[in-house]
Amino acid sequence: MFEKSKWISLPRNVVLGHDVLSQTREVVADTHLTGTPLVVTSATPKAVAADRIVAQFEDAGDDPALVVVDEASFDAVEDVLATAREVDADFLVGVGGGKPIDIAKMASDHLGSAFVSVPTAASHDGIVSGRGSVPEGDTRHSVAAAPPVAVVADTEIIADAPWDLTTAGCADIISNYTAVKDWRLANRLQNVPYSEYAGALSQMTAEMLVDNADSIKPELEESAWVVVKALVSSGVAMSIAGSSRPASGSEHLFSHQLDRIAPGKALHGHQVGVGSILAEYLHSGEQGEWRAVKQALESLDAPTTADELGVTEDEVLEALTSAHEIRDRYTILGSGISEPAAREVARTTGVI
Repeated sequence: MFEKSKWISLPRNVVLGHDVLSQTREVVADTHLTGTPLVVTSATPKAVAADRIVAQFEDAGDDPALVVVDEASFDAVEDVLATAREVDADFLVGVGGGKPIDIAKMASDHLGSAFVSVPTAASHDGIVSGRGSVPEGDTRHSVAAAPPVAVVADTEIIADAPWDLTTAGCADIISNYTAVKDWRLANRLQNVPYSEYAGALSQMTAEMLVDNADSIKPELEESAWVVVKALVSSGVAMSIAGSSRPASGSEHLFSHQLDRIAPGKALHGHQVGVGSILAEYLHSGEQGEWRAVKQALESLDAPTTADELGVTEDEVLEALTSAHEIRDRYTILGSGISEPAAREVARTTGVI
C-alpha cells in the first residue's frame, strides 16, 4: 500500500516591489490575521520601516505593540515571548534583517501564533524559510520554526541597505549549487531522502543569481528585485523539502565552524560563498565549476579569499578540516579531510 504523506507549509502572500511597505496592513488583513500585532525589530530597521508599520496598524484601529531587540540570542527570544504574553499579542511581525526576523519567527513558533516577515535587507534566505539561526557562545543553532504566513519585501528599502548585506544574500543563494550536490551525494551514499522538485528549484535559484551577477549593482531596485526573488525561491525550496538541505551543505558547515574559530569577522553569506568555492572543487576537481562560482562572487564584490573575509589561512584550514564535526549531515566532507588536502584545495582555488 502507498502510505506516503507530506505537509508543506508555505507563505500565503509574498508581496515584493516598490513601496509595498505601505501595503503591510493590507497584506496582513488578506491573511485574515486579526487582533494585536507585536512588531519585532532592531534599531536601524525601526527607523527605516517598523515605525511606519506600527502607524499603519494604529491608523486601522488596531492596538500594536513594538519591541526592539539588540542581539540575536535565546535570551532575546525569551524577552519577545514575555512581551507577547504581556500585551496578549495575536501575531508577530518581524521587521529588519536576520536578527529580528529569526527571533520573531522562533518566538511565534513557540507561541503557536502566525508570523509576518518584513525584510529590510536581502542578506539571507531566512526571510521565507522555516528555520531560525541563533548564536550561543562559540556555536550557532539552527532551529526549526514555522515559515511566515506572509512576506512583504520593499525593494526601495532593500536597495538602500548596505551593499555588503546584499552581496552576502547573493553569496548565500549561489552556495545552493554545492548544497544541492551535497544533498544528492547524501541520497546516493546514505539513502537520505531527496526531493527532485526542491533540489531543482534551489539549483535554478542559484543559476538565476549567477546568470544575473553582472547586472546586480548597488542602490538599484531592479537588482534588489532579482535578489529578493531568489531568496524567496530558496526559502520555498526548504519548505518543500521540510529541511534546510536544498540550501545548506558543506559550505554552511564550513561557515558555522568559522563562526566558532573566528567569530564576528565576516557575514554568514560571505562565509558560505567562500565555502562554496572550496566545496565545488571537492565535488568536481580542477576542471569543475568552482571558477564559475568564484567569478560570480567576484562580479558581485563578494569575498572569495581568506584575506577578504578577514580571517587567516590557518583559520580557513582549521574550519575546512573540522567542519564535518558540526552536525550529523553527510556532505562531500565525509568524515573529514586531511590538513594537506585542505591546504591543496584552498591554494588551488586561491582562497589562501
